[in-house]
Amino acid sequence: MRHLILTLAALCWAGAARAEGEAAGEFDYYVMSLSWSSAWCALEGDARDDPQCDAGRGLTFVLHGLWPQFEAGWPAYCRTVERDPSRAETAAMADIMGGAGPAFYQWKKHGRCAGLSSADYFQTARAAYDSIAIPDLFKQVSRDLTLPASVIEAAFLDSNPDLSPDQITITCDDGLIQEARICLTKALEPQRCGSDVIRDCRLSDAVLEAVR
Repeated sequence: MRHLILTLAALCWAGAARAEGEAAGEFDYYVMSLSWSSAWCALEGDARDDPQCDAGRGLTFVLHGLWPQFEAGWPAYCRTVERDPSRAETAAMADIMGGAGPAFYQWKKHGRCAGLSSADYFQTARAAYDSIAIPDLFKQVSRDLTLPASVIEAAFLDSNPDLSPDQITITCDDGLIQEARICLTKALEPQRCGSDVIRDCRLSDAVLEAVR
């Protein structure tokens, strides 16, 4: 019976996640997703010949996005009267997002749901990114490392004393360390992640790809 209840709950969460076109500004908290750049390149960027993946960039965790989130599920492609960002506005985010293209996509899918102008959304996303210390040791990853995903979380917790384990989750994809996801209030203070966000990668042999 308990297994059935959990299965039904998972289906409900999935249904909520697929809902689109909600009114802007209706959400409970933010999830800030930090993507391990080399993993994104291996999984997607290399096939696109994306400049983010050029040798010598030295990128570690870049801002994937700042996502408005419900306690269960999330809004997407929301209805808003705010104009889309200019090319200059998206280009200005490339230093922390790896490129201008990801900035526009994140605005289109998630940013519109924040109930902010594009300028204010990007300012909020940058403030969120700046609020978390990315451990310096990641810059020293000069070769692929095989390690438990929990080691990545521990490094973030050590560098961010105000962060607790239920406020961060590490994800994997195809055996690679993919993202660090950190849950934040609307005021950008760390908060407990919802049940559908806390899905830590349990791999003991995940691969952290070398910094490019």
